[in-house]
Amino acid sequence: GDLEVTEENEIKLLSAEIERLKNFGCLGVSPSLEGLRDENAKLKYRLNFLKKSLQEERSKSTKSMININSCLQEIFGAAIQAAYPDLENPPLVVTPSQQPKFGDYQCNSAMGISQILLKTREQKVSPREIAERIVKNIPANECIEKVEIAGPGFINVHLRKDFVSKHLSSLLINGVQPPAIGKRKKVVVDFSSPNIAKEMHVGHLRSTIIGESMCRLFEFVGYDVLRLNHLGDWGTQFGMLIAHLQDKFPDYLSVSPPIGDLQAFYKESKQRFDTEEEFKKRAYQCVVLLQSKNPDFIKAWNLICDVSRREFQKIYNCLDITIIERGESFYHEMMKDIVKEFEDKGFVQVDDGRKVVFVPGFPVPLTIMKSDGGYTYDTSDLAALKHRLCEEKGDILIYVVDSGQSVHLQTVFAAGQMIGWYDPKVTRVTHAAFGVVLGEDKKKFKTRSGDTVRLIDLLEEGLKRAMDKLKDKERDKVLTPEELKAAQTSVAFGCIKYADLSHNRLNDYVFSFDKMLDDRGNTAAYLLYAFTRIRAIARLANIDEQMLRKAAREEVLVLDHEKEWKLGKCILRFPEILQKILEDLLLHTLCDYLYELATTFTEFYDSCYCVEKDRQTGQIVKVNMWRLLLCEATATVMAKGFDILGIKPVQRM
Repeated sequence: GDLEVTEENEIKLLSAEIERLKNFGCLGVSPSLEGLRDENAKLKYRLNFLKKSLQEERSKSTKSMININSCLQEIFGAAIQAAYPDLENPPLVVTPSQQPKFGDYQCNSAMGISQILLKTREQKVSPREIAERIVKNIPANECIEKVEIAGPGFINVHLRKDFVSKHLSSLLINGVQPPAIGKRKKVVVDFSSPNIAKEMHVGHLRSTIIGESMCRLFEFVGYDVLRLNHLGDWGTQFGMLIAHLQDKFPDYLSVSPPIGDLQAFYKESKQRFDTEEEFKKRAYQCVVLLQSKNPDFIKAWNLICDVSRREFQKIYNCLDITIIERGESFYHEMMKDIVKEFEDKGFVQVDDGRKVVFVPGFPVPLTIMKSDGGYTYDTSDLAALKHRLCEEKGDILIYVVDSGQSVHLQTVFAAGQMIGWYDPKVTRVTHAAFGVVLGEDKKKFKTRSGDTVRLIDLLEEGLKRAMDKLKDKERDKVLTPEELKAAQTSVAFGCIKYADLSHNRLNDYVFSFDKMLDDRGNTAAYLLYAFTRIRAIARLANIDEQMLRKAAREEVLVLDHEKEWKLGKCILRFPEILQKILEDLLLHTLCDYLYELATTFTEFYDSCYCVEKDRQTGQIVKVNMWRLLLCEATATVMAKGFDILGIKPVQRM
């Protein structure tokens, strides 16, 4: 305040503000401040840079959706710190209340603090007494209306209505913005990962859908996401495929071979490999020539990979998946260096000609070189891990791979840690495991003949069933052919994705078209229908987007009715739901939230008139604009939730 207004002093103030934001995890860039007293031009350049950085961060923080739970945790954290300053890491438990009579949120820390005081200091203090002390130390804030102590020491929190109303208005004006989550990070997600020359089956469905949704969530909150398809595109199986290609299409180098059914081609070559000794020998020779990068064999390999790629892309197009191919072959040249690094650091033992690495705490060693000098999955997975950590500079690595690979991946991660590639306190390397898909008989999902279900067949069956369902509801009589087709793909693929994502990924789940296409209960069919209805309310009242935008700036959202209040709070819980998923990577939490939001909206709509009509004429008598704005806020949050889940809603259904 007393400083003379000079560029140097402004630099100092801005620098201090930049540091403050950085400490709060707001700033990704840390501008270098050396040489600030250099010549005038440099000073002006830095000043403009700092001003711009500050403006960006301030606008980001004002537009970010508020995480009410985090706000309350900060408030109660400060209160506990003031009440018990010498208590290390006291428990901080803030959750939404399950019943309105217990307020809007609850702080349940008093019971935990009581236990700590008893154990560490042998002080017997009742949780209620602790709760009273916490309440007395609550700092001034803009969100709490009042608190009450209930039962043995629960602190019930009632939010201020103007606080909730203000943040709902902000959501309507700025759109759904991500919560403020600190420094921008690089996230590498390994998902889908089918094998070349084999068709994608129902087992690949889970990895593909879960991985895509995780990427969308990390991208929404502003992280830099690298989506990787770790294709099985290298290895001994290519020897038999190339040998079979040479026999079946001898002119493959000049004429592109018409391999229509790669699955059948694979089976033929496998049968020959298992029964013909001469073919088997030739297949092994082909592997050697491929690995030594013989141009003719590289061309044969590329031809086979291209046929697979085209088939995979059909599925990725259906499911709206974006992914970069980076198969095992990408890491082939790095593998010899991986073996050398483990040897140089003394981690390699020789066992019956194989080079193995024992990782403390894991019973089975990693085989990094076979006795014939070939590499293994262990070697390529170690090479991939190192590349993602050291070359891609990933802050967060997520492997969306089935639970069966858990021990293998944990061993690979532990080996990376052991050799010093990363520190788990700094870099997060996670196996996002998932269970298997079961049929309605609760056994592994198979066709009637016992074969694995092809993914493309499953998607086509979904399209057929969705159209049947729409025709049963006579939608074909009210929708144009284009609208009907859009509704069909929205329902078919939306239901398949949602059925997977709405189950805890760690569990196996039963695949049932009948359940997923049911428009009652927690299904995509129900949510898509609910969303279309909500979007239609304003349209049928002749209120367009421009009028809603104007109202959002001018109207105060009145939340006097208990159902308005319940809906308003539910809408604003969206950021805390996302925050939780960023931590545990369990996407079913978002599905449960969207279902809760849709049912809370139905309660509101049944109790509160948004548009009042004359009962005789049907003419609109009154439009309650603040309620239409609540409809709009609900739909906006649902649309963003759908987007994260990879579901495409339609305007008419």
